[in-house]
Amino acid sequence: MTLREFSRDIWLLHLSTFFFFLGITIVSPLISPLAILLGATPLVVGSIASVSSVVSFFLKPLGGFLGDRGWKFQVMMLGSILGALAGVFYIISVSLENLTIFAIGRGIHGFAMALFFPSSLATAIELAPRGRVGETLGWRGMMFSSSNLIGPAVGGFVADYFGFQSAFIFTILLSLIAAGFVSTAYRTNQKRNRQKKTETSENVSYRLLLNPFFIAASLALLLLSLAYSGMFTFLPALYKVLGLGTSAFGVYASIMGGFSLLTRVFGGREADKRGPIPVATFGFLLLLLAYTMLSLNPTPPSAYLSAIPLGMGFGFAVPSLQMMALVKLPQRIRTFGSSIYTMFFDLGYLAGPLIFGYIAQLKNSYEVIFPMFPLVIILSLILLQLPRFLS
Repeated sequence: MTLREFSRDIWLLHLSTFFFFLGITIVSPLISPLAILLGATPLVVGSIASVSSVVSFFLKPLGGFLGDRGWKFQVMMLGSILGALAGVFYIISVSLENLTIFAIGRGIHGFAMALFFPSSLATAIELAPRGRVGETLGWRGMMFSSSNLIGPAVGGFVADYFGFQSAFIFTILLSLIAAGFVSTAYRTNQKRNRQKKTETSENVSYRLLLNPFFIAASLALLLLSLAYSGMFTFLPALYKVLGLGTSAFGVYASIMGGFSLLTRVFGGREADKRGPIPVATFGFLLLLLAYTMLSLNPTPPSAYLSAIPLGMGFGFAVPSLQMMALVKLPQRIRTFGSSIYTMFFDLGYLAGPLIFGYIAQLKNSYEVIFPMFPLVIILSLILLQLPRFLS
């Protein structure tokens, strides 16, 4: 297979990543407002936001196992189709004003992520040109950042002006487009896919996951996700309580996504040159600055300033953490390793809304939780340095 063909396949899968996560990010800023509209308390809001992470967390190993058996493209297609099915449940929940049906839709979306994410990440590493893994992961992350740039704003404005159902129709269409890109890439990679299936049938020890780089990167990702999920769940809830429209948080998330978009590829290239730990450390320092600014000024327009270092921090931290955790793993267990690694993201996304939702309900205020985010990032910075001493 030529380098040109590799590039074509990589970009087909990058585009599938963009449309799959665009379908998710359109829904993300609508979860809290819709749940509140249907009568949810702060704790229930956090619980509904966590449903997809619960399902994704428990089913990620299945997605990784199937991917390592040579079925990466198939599970990515199935994940995209399930994303469209989740959109159907969202529409039904609005029509019937039923919070339970909406929660079921969140569960289906969690299953979709469990299937799509590990194979998408592992495939990007495997198809990357030699010495440019970080850059390739940066481009993949750029697709994710693009979805964060576009999705929340589109979802917020569409929900404000055309209703929740119209926003959920977009989720269905975008998920089906993602499935189409994966299908196209699969048709040009059937021979390669059969080879991988044969290679991955050999035994390999999963003890190789117990190395300091994988463990430190996974724990740092857990804490990053914990703070991020709390912000992404309760900042729009705060704006809803203050009487602001869903578009208020959509603008915040779009600013964050835009600056993450600007730094993802550069951060990946720097990780290729300097190694992942220094670049990840710099990214977490930017996150610390952002959450400190947000805790001091959580309402717009001043809050929008904190979205700038927040997006830049993700741009540097995420590709570096992925390199740190996965690049040195044997190819035959990399998809399973990707599933375990991303489970830590799901665990943080599960725990964040529950923990911070409980605190918000206990204090009867959403604003009390924002000063806790910088403390979480400080702990992650400490964990990130452990491989320097343990390796």
